[in-house]
Parts: sequence; C-alpha cells; structure tokens
Amino acid sequence: MKSPALTGGAFHFCVMRSTTAALQNNSYKTTISWGETILRRTFLIAPVAALALAGCSAKPILDPSDAQINALAATIRSLGDHVDPVEATRAANIAYKYPIALAAEYGVEDAPIAHNRKVNLGKKPRGLCWHWAEDLQARLIQENFETLDVHRAIANGLNPILLSHSTALISAKGDTMYDAIVLDPWRHSGTLFWSKTKEDKRYKWYPRLEILTERQRRRLAYEGDL
Repeated sequence: MKSPALTGGAFHFCVMRSTTAALQNNSYKTTISWGETILRRTFLIAPVAALALAGCSAKPILDPSDAQINALAATIRSLGDHVDPVEATRAANIAYKYPIALAAEYGVEDAPIAHNRKVNLGKKPRGLCWHWAEDLQARLIQENFETLDVHRAIANGLNPILLSHSTALISAKGDTMYDAIVLDPWRHSGTLFWSKTKEDKRYKWYPRLEILTERQRRRLAYEGDL
C-alpha cells in the first residue's frame, strides 16, 4: 500500500525535478535539498502510513452537544474583554457544525490518512487537511466578525520527516494566531478538535504565510535562483 506522500502529483514533480537537477550537476548538495526532503519524508513515513491505513474506518460523527458548543464559546469569549459574546457563540456553532456538512460533501468514510490517500488518487473530491482549513476559514470569514479574527497555520511545514498539517484558528480582533484557538476538523474526520494554539499537544503551529514563504525561499535556493 502506497504512502499518501507517494500519490500526489505535486510530490512526484518535486522529487523528479530536484533529483534530475542534482544528477545534471553530477553532485548532490551538502545541505538537505527540497527533493531530498520529500524523498526522506516519503520513505520514512511510508511504514507509519501503512499502519495508520490498517484501521481506516472513520468514527461516526455525532451532533455536538450544547455543552460542547458552550465550552468553545466560553473559551472564545475569554480571549479578550472586547470579544462579543454573540459572535463567540456564533463562531463556536459554525466551528462544530460546518465540518459535519463538509464531511458529507467530501464523502468522508475513512480515518484521515486513508481519506487523504483517496483524495490523492482522485477517488474523493476534497478532504486533505488544508481543504478543511480553507473551507472552515472561508465560512467563518463570511460572518464578518467585528471582534474576532480568523487565521491559518501550518505545523511540521519545514520538517524533513513529518507530514505537514494545516488548520484554521480564531482569535480576538487584533491578536495573532499564537493567542488564538485551533479549530481542526481534519484530525477526527469532521468531529472538531480545538485547543488554544500553545496548548495543542500534537502540533506546534506557525503562521501559514511564514511557512510558505520559507518553502519558496528554500526551493529557489536549491534550484540556483537565489
């Protein structure tokens, strides 16, 4: 069974282009190249991904309870004295309920890694972590909150071994993503996981734009354009 890292066209492109460039130069750079990063990530993750795919059924998505929504709303309100309680409650409702609609739209039937594989093979339309983050972010932005900001973040984005992960976050108006709340429906296949950014025990988050900029800088440096 292939690792998800082997199935995406973008991964194939990066590996082939970087490897070809290295062969043409008749040498490999001493620093970790963009292509080497992808290759290491592929071969080191493949066994782990295979194990994850072994139990590939998604847990049933249950409707959130009032207590769950109220707990998230209370935590959003606690982000700042100027946070509107009505907006906090509205954001909490969307964060819990909209991913349930997305799971149906994506056709989620499996655990996250297994569903990722189906998306990369073209068997499912969407459902990678950044799809969840992008769609939840867009839905929250539609609310035009006056006391809240919506952010995006990436974890493991520059890690040569671990697969990167994306999420949406919500903060008090004017605050950064480091003082926000992670809203991650991908982690449990549509059932919302949330925590304060710095309290997430699984992922260390960084601003999305910061990670994408650094990836681009490294890619250009490897290809000799910097």
